[in-house]
Amino acid sequence: MKIALIGFGAMGQLVAKEARDAGEQIGYVSSTKNRAESVKDMAQHLRDHDVTIDFSVADAVLRNVEACVLAGVPLVEGTTGWRQHEDVRRIVTESDGALVYGANFSIGMNIFYRVVKSASEYFSKIDQYSPFIEEAHHSRKRDAPSGTAIQLGKLMREEFQKDIPTSSTRAGYIPGTHRVGFDSVADQVLLTHTARSRQGFAVGALLAARWIIGRKGMFEFGEIIEEILTREI
Repeated sequence: MKIALIGFGAMGQLVAKEARDAGEQIGYVSSTKNRAESVKDMAQHLRDHDVTIDFSVADAVLRNVEACVLAGVPLVEGTTGWRQHEDVRRIVTESDGALVYGANFSIGMNIFYRVVKSASEYFSKIDQYSPFIEEAHHSRKRDAPSGTAIQLGKLMREEFQKDIPTSSTRAGYIPGTHRVGFDSVADQVLLTHTARSRQGFAVGALLAARWIIGRKGMFEFGEIIEEILTREI
């Protein structure tokens, strides 16, 4: 693959390293230095690439989507904290584009989603248990609650039919940690996912990049994991 990168912070640099180690080619790189360029100019840079991977900022997502569909290049959207899902879906659909997005590109977390969904289905049938979510990250993480916590809350709300209490901590160098709990007078059940490094996100983003090439439409990363798990079974 020839990959374009939008955003060249810690995640963008890690994606570039993982891609090169896998024998892929890194082409155009958009960083804070050229963030002010127009959609048309960015699209011109993207046109000869197989796929674009975006780990930038939430405010730039809509522009980046527009540039990718104009260039006819599929996009892996790894940025978190953006809310313009309907606008993005409209742009991708009307332009016959291709995009895969996710609150978290960790393969382990996407399996964790399924564990939490299943556990919520069981505990929601027992009145004595109250669900909750706790998430903690390093002080540099901007969005709170995290996109991952929001996704976990959505999955749990489908079973409990109510909002799930969620707490967020931003301090020091805490690794990304998400806990889902089911609490009762008698006991408490905790499910925990801890990200030891960002490498898992980069590996997942590259998996999504290989998968989206040749497809049309807007997909959630969990759909890719579901396809893999179903195929393996």
